[in-house]
Amino acid sequence: MIAITNVRLIDGKGGLFEDATVIVDGADIYDVSTTDAGQIPAGAQIIDGNGMTMLPGLIDCHDHLASMGYGLADKWGLTEPLSQRHLRIASVLKQTLETGYTTVRDGGGLDAGFRMAVDEGLVPGPNLQVVLDIITPTGGIGDHASPSGYHHPAPPNPSLPNSVADGPTAARAKVREMILGGADAIKTGTTGGASSRPGLGPKDLHMGRDELEAIVDEAHAHRKRVMCHALGGPGLRMAVEVGVDSIEHGTHLDEDPDILPLMVENDVFYIPTFSVYIYHRAQGTPHGRARSEELLEHHVKSLQMAMEAGVKIVTGTDAGGWVHGNNAQEISCLVGAGMSPMEAIISATGRAAKCLGLDDRIGAVETGKSANLILVDSNPLDDVTTLEEGRSVRFVMKGGETVVDML
Repeated sequence: MIAITNVRLIDGKGGLFEDATVIVDGADIYDVSTTDAGQIPAGAQIIDGNGMTMLPGLIDCHDHLASMGYGLADKWGLTEPLSQRHLRIASVLKQTLETGYTTVRDGGGLDAGFRMAVDEGLVPGPNLQVVLDIITPTGGIGDHASPSGYHHPAPPNPSLPNSVADGPTAARAKVREMILGGADAIKTGTTGGASSRPGLGPKDLHMGRDELEAIVDEAHAHRKRVMCHALGGPGLRMAVEVGVDSIEHGTHLDEDPDILPLMVENDVFYIPTFSVYIYHRAQGTPHGRARSEELLEHHVKSLQMAMEAGVKIVTGTDAGGWVHGNNAQEISCLVGAGMSPMEAIISATGRAAKCLGLDDRIGAVETGKSANLILVDSNPLDDVTTLEEGRSVRFVMKGGETVVDML
């Protein structure tokens, strides 16, 4: 057993406790004591956390761990040998874990072999959920075609199915294909975005309702959650009405506020992904920079309106194509847009675990949960930016195993 004592505890559910003791037995949390009445079992290893703040391991519900850029050559796997790319991804996984992120849902580009490798202990990394790729029709957000409509003759990674499907029958079959390939969840998209081709903007619909209904119905039949890239316009409304499980981006929710109560009623999570637009505004294509500038005010207002309506908001960066290892930037972005530090941390812990369907095991520091714990040498409730890039992280435990110890 391991007893971590004398810590300030932010438990992931809104609780804040001073001088807490957390006892870990194997892979799980054995006991959490927030008073002096706690008893440390004889023979337990004691770690004095005096001056430290403990949080649950952080969660990113939308990253792209395999993405190193937004160019077509990168998407087609032409920039380096596949073996070198895989080793680069392994490095990203290790870096992400060491900054305090013990669980990540990848939003496309990462094949199931990486999840299996992490689970087997071949490479260090966060616990992973993968979607493989984003299911969309020809010309949609997930169609990695050249500007002339040319498709790469061979997939850059044979472990990733081609994600293009036209019509409800093909869309339903594509869900099955993704699940066959090892997908933990299903991702689709109903609108363009900041980085999509000219002519497919953030409020442009590119999928039929019958196609989306087939995707959601088939995914739910297999007990898989559906994350949906949707920024605004009729595609955003359609996604909420059809019943996806999370809206990714939702930058123009403010223009259609009537769907906010429907998101609450349908238990649809909102993943704003502020981080990625920082990079689109600074480094994106000319039309991507313009789109990202235009949506900024709407994005902030959308978050604030969603908070007021009671929508469940969780963290996801979507920034993997630009930067890795700073997943906590999204927590800072939420606070900058009006969320309290405690709520932002809940969005990256307890509520994020619910979004992934893992709240029975992770997301909170409480008895019986998996021992995913971090210690930081700051109080993030005073300044959440100290979590960025793992600057304040001194200790990381994943499933009871210590993976970082700089105490």
